[in-house]
Amino acid sequence: MSSQAALFRSIPLAGGRPYVERADEEPGWHDRLALSLDGAVLSPLRTRVAGWRGELQRVVEATDRAEQALRTLPDEQLREHARGLRARLRRQGLTLANVADSFAVVRCAAERTLGQRHYDSQLMAGYTLLRGRLAEMATGEGKTFAATLPACTMALAGYPVHVITVNDYLAQRDADKMRPLYAFFGLDVGVVVQGMERPDRRRAYALPITYATNKELAFDYLRDRVAVQGRGSRLHHTLQRLAGQPDSGEGTVLRGLYFAIVDEADSVFVDEARTPLILSASTDGAEDAKHGALALEIARTLDEGEHYRVRADERAVTLTELGRARVELAARERTGPWTSVRGREEMVRQALSALHLYVRDQQYVVLDGKVQIVDESTGRLMPDRSWERGLHQMIELKESVPPTARRETLARLTYQRLFRRYLHLSGMTGTAAEAAEEMRSVYGLDMARIPLHRPSRRIELPAVLCATLAQKWRCVADQAQQLAAQGRAVLIGTRSVQASEEISALLRERGLDHALLNAKQDADEAAVIAAAGQAGRITVATNMAGRGTDIELDPDVEQRGGLHVILTEYHDTARVDRQLVGRCARQGDPGSCIAIVSLEDEIFQVQAPWATALVQRCAATGHRVPAVVHHALRALAQWSSERRQAAIRVQNLKQDRQLHKVLAFSGKGE
Repeated sequence: MSSQAALFRSIPLAGGRPYVERADEEPGWHDRLALSLDGAVLSPLRTRVAGWRGELQRVVEATDRAEQALRTLPDEQLREHARGLRARLRRQGLTLANVADSFAVVRCAAERTLGQRHYDSQLMAGYTLLRGRLAEMATGEGKTFAATLPACTMALAGYPVHVITVNDYLAQRDADKMRPLYAFFGLDVGVVVQGMERPDRRRAYALPITYATNKELAFDYLRDRVAVQGRGSRLHHTLQRLAGQPDSGEGTVLRGLYFAIVDEADSVFVDEARTPLILSASTDGAEDAKHGALALEIARTLDEGEHYRVRADERAVTLTELGRARVELAARERTGPWTSVRGREEMVRQALSALHLYVRDQQYVVLDGKVQIVDESTGRLMPDRSWERGLHQMIELKESVPPTARRETLARLTYQRLFRRYLHLSGMTGTAAEAAEEMRSVYGLDMARIPLHRPSRRIELPAVLCATLAQKWRCVADQAQQLAAQGRAVLIGTRSVQASEEISALLRERGLDHALLNAKQDADEAAVIAAAGQAGRITVATNMAGRGTDIELDPDVEQRGGLHVILTEYHDTARVDRQLVGRCARQGDPGSCIAIVSLEDEIFQVQAPWATALVQRCAATGHRVPAVVHHALRALAQWSSERRQAAIRVQNLKQDRQLHKVLAFSGKGE
């Protein structure tokens, strides 16, 4: 029995499933306590005692030795060596000698096919992923390239590999960029992106290595669960295939959850874990539209404070006693859901949320006569997604676009439960430290910090805190104009489509040529990113230009100081701020960054209103706000936001566990 086979054999597998995945066993309170103690006390100690850094260094040294015998081999002999390695991996498993040999072969092949050679730090990251850990690599250190080491190794060992990232652009780009390397070993690569038909998805997942976004993978998994409910266990499906009766087109598209490399792991595991994954189907929408229109009509007659209260920090609305009485009065002589206290109040609360909590060009855009959600963490459109419980239809009615049919939930799952079902899970990101404890306790991933390949040359300029939004935008435009005139490349990062359009309009007024990249202006994304490093270039972008974006600099720009990044608003978590800043000064390049923000920014007004009001009074007297006060205000606002979001994730996980128990008791699936 190979060590790798033994590893997977020791993992409890889920029964009654159409393919291989880890059993979803919920730890008891004593197990959770042990995990907490392990993370707080034993995990750091174990890392020191075991000499993790020493182990990483041994892998690097062993790879260097193995590479010496391979560098001069012709391509065909190198491929022949890889075929022998494939047999050893399947027979012996992931021994140090086999891993070093695999990394050496991949390193040689990458140099021949891509013209790139893996750095020692990338070897360390690759080994960290193979060991089922979370690799924290600084932005710009080459995570995409590092992932090819474990991806090739596991694919050669015979295990399906999923490389998961946060958007379609990155999935397609990374697969295309690394395809020649995989092809050297005869490993075909699939890509799963939005809009693909089910048969095409099945073919992509059937290949040794598949690149996909977390959302596409998650909903494919949910669709598989719905498709096979009541159609037999994994044994039934296996026997069916052995009998030459493969699943029909209505069957599964995935072939199991074996090995996952999750890029931008903190975004996937933490930021996006706030929202449960819900698979739904349309219902008859005619009556829903009529009731929704009435709910909006009633909501517009209500007064904030007297009839309802808005909790912007929690994105929730509550009705007061007066408000409930007003709704009851308005619903008299109505039929259907209006006869139910719970039903009518829910509809009016959703209508109030649509009116006061969801803002056009922030949480959504209206394109081609449709309301389309904007993913706040990536800045990208999610055209095939909708808000649940009638909220989406309320927003459509508010915007006077044809309402879609209300959706009925078919299946529900959280990212936490999904990713814990992989037999072997790993992740990488440039911003893991702040969320390391949550990722360890929820997903079982210990973090390992990977050393820099080259020292950072990033210059962080003192942040600027403006009293008003108008002052902020003028300051941003002034700095962009000044640096572009010096031949620098400038990236202006905004949190919303609306904000990107505001600064774009100001730049146009000044006659400054610039590129705009947001959810409404994304047709030429690759071209905009490719040109963003040119001399004198100003690029305005939402978070679409954040995670995973690599801006290559013109030689002239590099000599003049590199890319300058302007952060125009703090995000709910400092990790996202660091991701935007990480677009400059990558892999030893020069670069600089600055935060130019306003006391009127949403994060200050919503997450720290009292403290912000005090600082605003100080600023109104003409006194300059001390830097220490600015930093404290930012820390308070982001701490408040992160605390609330963590509570939402905990609540989602609790609800998911309760639902799982109920469904398990009833004999149904998710």
